[in-house]
Amino acid sequence: MEYLELTISITPRNPWAEILTAELAELGFESFVDTEDGVQAYGALKNINMDTVTDKSSLSSQIEGVVFVVEQKIIPHQNWNAIWESDFHPVEVENYLSILAPFHSKEDKKGMIVEIQPQMSFGTGHHQTTWLMSKALFELESIPEKVLDMGTGTGVLAIIVEKLGAKSILAIDIEDWSVVNAIENSERNGCKNIEAVCGDVELIKGQIFGLIIANINKNVLKAHLEQYSLALEKNGVLLLSGFFESDVNELVTFASDFNLRMNKIYSKETWAGIQLIKD
Repeated sequence: MEYLELTISITPRNPWAEILTAELAELGFESFVDTEDGVQAYGALKNINMDTVTDKSSLSSQIEGVVFVVEQKIIPHQNWNAIWESDFHPVEVENYLSILAPFHSKEDKKGMIVEIQPQMSFGTGHHQTTWLMSKALFELESIPEKVLDMGTGTGVLAIIVEKLGAKSILAIDIEDWSVVNAIENSERNGCKNIEAVCGDVELIKGQIFGLIIANINKNVLKAHLEQYSLALEKNGVLLLSGFFESDVNELVTFASDFNLRMNKIYSKETWAGIQLIKD
């Protein structure tokens, strides 16, 4: 699959980099990298219409005193791995966890060690939302036996939750290559309890989980919340991320219609995560 990389220089950078990132997250872009003078955005080329992006984002605006300079680059499938690997540095989640690539040394690393070969999948711990969900998992009072990891990507959160004690993890992603990557990473970390499958939220119908993890964008989360609630046991925990701090109140209010009560908020560099409890 080909990916589109947008490199956007913004003058002045703040607050427009954050505003534009939130807009692009609604328009097909999946991952973002902050740069010194703006932001880089990545998304599957097939899912992005640049005419729509231009029309429905700040890029279309003639904002007095604000200048956007946009460069587009198509990244072929065969180059994606090299791009990730060249910029894949070890990630430490406080003292809880170290996320490493196979070529990193494990010497002097803190906490649990998880080894990830990202391939084309997202979720290495570099993005703030994966970091937040990793931290949230370590701070749960207990780990239920049965867990759902929705939008698993590299499988990193599923791997963490198995290492924390879960006995049955269903890891779902809509991309078949993400599922392959999650399986490879599960095996790499000696995991035995992760079932990675390709599909969408309909795969959870009729199943009940003690913990559901979903690190996806806001609109998808809202579309899935009713199904998450139905699949969550009473007093079960739902961990959500993939959105900004400014989206928290909207999601918490929306979730309350499905007997999901906000228990804790996590934040990092304008990104957020929330812990909800099923009443």
